[in-house]
Amino acid sequence: MAISGRIHSTESCATVDGPGIRFLVFMQGCLMRCLYCHNRDSWDTDAGREVTVAELMPELLSYRPFMRASGGGITVSGGEPLLQMPFVTELFEACKAEGLHTCLDTNGFVHHHDAALDRLLDSTDLVLLDLKHIRDEQHIPLTQVSNRFALALARYLAERGQAMWIRHVVVPGWSDDEADIDALGRFIASLGPAVEKVELLPYHNLGSHKWASFGQAYPLEGLMPPGTEKMAALKAIMESYHSKVSI
Repeated sequence: MAISGRIHSTESCATVDGPGIRFLVFMQGCLMRCLYCHNRDSWDTDAGREVTVAELMPELLSYRPFMRASGGGITVSGGEPLLQMPFVTELFEACKAEGLHTCLDTNGFVHHHDAALDRLLDSTDLVLLDLKHIRDEQHIPLTQVSNRFALALARYLAERGQAMWIRHVVVPGWSDDEADIDALGRFIASLGPAVEKVELLPYHNLGSHKWASFGQAYPLEGLMPPGTEKMAALKAIMESYHSKVSI
């Protein structure tokens, strides 16, 4: 019986979720409850569209010329793709059979480093790992879960020599403290050469309107994105630990 997955949506010709032009699959379902989430409609694990890999591949492969010409591929994001590991594994294995670059965009909230995870990672060329805060006492109120799972996954990926980009969203008043960025930089440095790049992403509120459709107030209403000077200062701190940092 074919494995099916629940997807929120797809996007063709994405350019900011891994190298080159990418076909982006947003999986449905997430267990984090980030205050700044711009995909609030992706939380429900029972929502979305149910598809099989065989059903998804023709749409994906129609963009192969653009992906190959740009050094791109497929990125699976969310929601949280690790909640649907069997489906994502089958999808990535099908993509590798077609010669496509595969990228996993994850918040790292996985409890077990087991054979199932290894099978997925074996068909994953790049992991985009979102580290939301280095201090658990700040991570928990920001996301409602501990950061120990994401940090443990980062160490596991480093041990495997798995290529990864570390992403960190800079949220004013929450994850923009210079001492915290310094601590995050030290942690990233400890992961060694597996980390190819660090992305400091400025907070935005473009998904705030989605909260209202669920009868909820956006938790960070009125919060403005960080300024260019602040982002430059944090970039300088991170560059003392890693040679390739983008903002």
